[in-house]
Amino acid sequence: MGGHGPAEESAQHARPWTRKDKRKETRRDAGVLVIGLGRFGSAIAATLDRLGQDVLAVERDPELVAQWSGRIPLVEADATNPEALDQLGARDFAVAVVGVGSYLEASVLITGNLVDIGTPQIWSKAISAEHARILQRIGAHHVVLPEADAGSRVAHLVSGKMLDYIEVEDGFTVVKMRPPRETQGFTIAQSRIRERYGVTIIGVKSPGIDFVYATPETRISANDLLVVSGHADLLERFAARP
Repeated sequence: MGGHGPAEESAQHARPWTRKDKRKETRRDAGVLVIGLGRFGSAIAATLDRLGQDVLAVERDPELVAQWSGRIPLVEADATNPEALDQLGARDFAVAVVGVGSYLEASVLITGNLVDIGTPQIWSKAISAEHARILQRIGAHHVVLPEADAGSRVAHLVSGKMLDYIEVEDGFTVVKMRPPRETQGFTIAQSRIRERYGVTIIGVKSPGIDFVYATPETRISANDLLVVSGHADLLERFAARP
């Protein structure tokens, strides 16, 4: 979020927001408040809006407001000020995303304001481990480090046979990968993958055939793609098999 005048002035000039006429009305307490329209916040807000979710973006930089005006529901306001959040109805949203990562003070103030009004779910962007710890300590429910997460994901992808990698939480991970040779031509039960490697094959995608959820009788071929879940360390071990 860029520089702006006093928060009160920003709130007074907040632009009204409206949903698209074709969108079905939904209760605002089911909606998502996205604060900050940098690359991270704008991607989230635009995607949620495209999916038909009830979303409201908040930005204090007039240039960004002008850029996104008419494209997504938004208001121009300074969310570091509790009065501005009150005026735009922040209490009515079940989820808030704080996309203000580069401005540490603003990030902390906005997250703290959302904690104070009791927002049920707060997702805050951090730019460092220290920043993340501060956000967690003041009450953010989820802290995202986009660059670190992306770097970790790419490292896993370039280091082995994994084709996609999603770490969910506490080391639990879901990957897409090619099947190791020892599993090809055998059913999942015959391969004893969970017993031997501690990971679970969730599903199998064969060429030209729809994705299917795996059963013990599912047979794996050399050209299949596997969707596998488990702890990251165990998945690395399984994916490293020739």
